[in-house]
Amino acid sequence: MFAVSLGPRTTSCRLSSAFLCHLSIRPARRLHHHYHQPHLASSLSLQIRSLRKQIDMAAPGDYGVVKEKAGGDSYEVALAALSSLITKRSRADKSNKGDRFELVFDYLKLLDLDEDISKMKVIHVAGTKGKGSTCAFTESILRNYGFRTGLFTSPHLIDVRERFRLDGVDISEEKFLGYFWWCYNRLKERTNEEIPMPTYFRFLALLAFKIFAAEEVDAAILEVGLGGKFDATNAVQKPVVCGISSLGYDHMEILGDTLGKIAGEKAGIFKLGVPAFTVPQPDEAMRVLEEKASELDVNLEVVQPLTARQLSGQKLGLDGEHQYLNARLAVSLASTWLQQFGKVEVPSLTQMSTLPEQVIKGLATTSLQGRAQVVPDEFIDCQRSGDLVFYLDGAHSPESMEACAKWFSFTVKGNNQSESSEHLVNGSSHDKLSGEENCQQILLFNCMSVRDPNLLLPHLKNTCANHGVHFKKALFVPNMSVYHKVGTAADLPEDDPHVDLSWQFKLQQVWESLVHSEREGEGERGKDGESSGNSEVFTSLPMAIKWLRDSVHESSSATRFQVLVTGSLHLVGDVLRLIRK
Repeated sequence: MFAVSLGPRTTSCRLSSAFLCHLSIRPARRLHHHYHQPHLASSLSLQIRSLRKQIDMAAPGDYGVVKEKAGGDSYEVALAALSSLITKRSRADKSNKGDRFELVFDYLKLLDLDEDISKMKVIHVAGTKGKGSTCAFTESILRNYGFRTGLFTSPHLIDVRERFRLDGVDISEEKFLGYFWWCYNRLKERTNEEIPMPTYFRFLALLAFKIFAAEEVDAAILEVGLGGKFDATNAVQKPVVCGISSLGYDHMEILGDTLGKIAGEKAGIFKLGVPAFTVPQPDEAMRVLEEKASELDVNLEVVQPLTARQLSGQKLGLDGEHQYLNARLAVSLASTWLQQFGKVEVPSLTQMSTLPEQVIKGLATTSLQGRAQVVPDEFIDCQRSGDLVFYLDGAHSPESMEACAKWFSFTVKGNNQSESSEHLVNGSSHDKLSGEENCQQILLFNCMSVRDPNLLLPHLKNTCANHGVHFKKALFVPNMSVYHKVGTAADLPEDDPHVDLSWQFKLQQVWESLVHSEREGEGERGKDGESSGNSEVFTSLPMAIKWLRDSVHESSSATRFQVLVTGSLHLVGDVLRLIRK
C-alpha cells in the first residue's frame, strides 16, 4: 500500500539548534552520530556540558533569582513569567478582534525564526470540535512511519508542557526551561512600547516554533488555538496541508454569531494553492469554506468517516463514534504530507480498502488526555467499598456535548451489560458490580460563563436519556484552575469559602428545569418549592470529590458510581489532578 523509502533515522547524538543558539553558534548543517572525528565529539561534549550549566543558571529575569538546577523552583519561576503574559481582558471584549495580528511576524523576526518557520513542514488544523483529536491522530500516523514529529495543541490539562510533544512525548522539563528562557529573555530585551511582549497564547505558539525548529522535527502538526485567521499559529504562510474539523457554535463572542461567520474565521488558515481537507459540514458553513477555497485556488476535499473494515478490526486509540470522522481527516492530512515528503506512494482510499499497517497502528495507539477518557479513582479501595470511575470529556459546544453523551451512554451501558453477563456465567448473584441496577450515573459539570447552558445541558441530558442513561444527581462546581495563572499539579488553590457561585447556581437552575419538564411529561408532580435532590452546588471541586468518595464508602460494596465530567477541559484537568496518585 504505502511504499516508504526512508534512510535510517539518526537520533543517538543529536545536538539541537537551540543548544547551539544558546552558545551563539549557528549550525551550518545537521550533525549526525556517524561523524566520528574525535576532536568534534570532544568539543560537542564540552559544549553540551557548558550549556547544561547555562540552562541550570537560566533566567533570573525580573525576579532576581538564580537557580542552581533546572527543575523545582526554577520551573515555578518560568510559570510565573508565563503567567505575567496572560491578559486580564475578557475574552468577550470586542477589541480582541485581530488584536494586531501583524505583531506575530515582528516576534518571529526578533527571535530569528522567520527563516526557520518558512522551511517548516507544517500540517495546520482548525475547527470547532475534533481538531485536537485530528492532530493527535495525524502525529501518531507520521511517527509510526519513522518521522520525527512535533505536535502543538491546546489547552493543557495539568502541565503546560503537554502542549509541546516531541515524538509523541511531552517535552521534558529541562528542554522546556532551556527553550522558554531563550525566547522569553530575548523578547524581554528586544520588545518595546511599539512592539510589546506577546500575550500568553502567542508566546506559547512562538515557543512551539522555536522548539520544533531547534529539535529539527520532520513534521510539525499545529492545532489552532481559537478561530484561525488571527490565531498565532497562522503565522505559517506555506503549510503542506490544512484541515478543518467539524464546525459548530462556539466562541461566538469573538468569531461571530452565525455558522457562516465562524466558518470564515476558520477558513482563514487556507493558503494559496495549499490543499485542504474537511469533514461534512452544515450547509451554511460548507458554502463559506468552498468560497474561501475557490478564492485561493485551494483544492478542498470532503472526507467521510473511516469504517471498521478499513481498520482491520482494530479499535481507535481515542474512544467515541465521532472519532472515526476525525481519524479519516487525519489519514488524509498524513497521506498528503507523506506523498510530498516521505516518498510514499499513496493509493486512493475507498470504503472497501484496508489501511496500511503503519496507519492502523498510528490510529490505534493515539492518546490525548481529556477526550473520551475513563479513569478510576486511585484513592478508592474497591475491596472494601464500591467503585468510583470518572468518564472525562472536555466537550463544551452543543454538538460536542451530544457526541460526549453518546460516548458516555454506549460506554457505561456496554461495560455494565458485559459485567452483568460475566457474573451470570460465573453463577454468582453477589459479585461486585453485577449489572446496571448497581450502577449510578452522576454528572459533574461546569462551563465558562460565555457559553449558554440552555444549549449545552439539554443536548447532554436528552441524548443520554434517549440511550437509556439517567443521571442520579448532577453536581456543579467552580473550576480550581484560575485563568490568570499557569499552575502545576502541585499548585492547587486553597478552598475559598467566599467564592462566587452565582454561575453554578444558574447551571443548577437550568438542570432542575430540565428535570422538572421531564417529570411533568411523565405525569409526575412534586410539591411546590420542594427540593428535588437531583442536583447540588459545591463551593469547590475537592468538596464534590469528597462527597463522591463518601457516597462510595457509605454504599454497598456492589455499587459503582460512574461520573461524567464534562463542560470544560479546565474542569477535566482539575479532576485528573485530584484522582491520580
